[in-house]
Amino acid sequence: MAVIKLSRKGWNNLIIFAMLIMIFLFNGLHHKLGGVDEPVGPQPILPEQSYILALEYPGVRIERIGTSWRIQAEQLQSVEQAQLENIIAAWQNTQVDLGAKTSASPMLVATLSLAGEAQPWVYVLYPDGQQYQLFDRQQQRWLLLSKQQAQQLFIQLEG
Repeated sequence: MAVIKLSRKGWNNLIIFAMLIMIFLFNGLHHKLGGVDEPVGPQPILPEQSYILALEYPGVRIERIGTSWRIQAEQLQSVEQAQLENIIAAWQNTQVDLGAKTSASPMLVATLSLAGEAQPWVYVLYPDGQQYQLFDRQQQRWLLLSKQQAQQLFIQLEG
């Protein structure tokens, strides 16, 4: 049996490489044992505990003024405070299932400014038969909306 004689530098290199191999193995093992981190079931549209500062649609801006909401729009001047609060609550509380990419043309865009976020969150609404697909640009995910949910989130769809 041959005995391997290594210098101190050789042993140090061997230990370093052995540690690197163990790190790579444990990192890969973590991903295999943990499974896919893809959420299952209904998901909130916005991150939990998010605080909406402003919501914009084409030609419409809803913004927080103190504890109330103000709307700036040419065609929607008769919207009441309770309706604005319902729209904001819908964005914060609606739970939806994950959807699938659609080839339809986009209908509407909603841009939300959230407290603590440097960039606004952009959502694009697509028709999909009797339902709608909502593309979340921030998280690069597709969400499935019912017609009722889409009408709650996008005031332009009412009527």
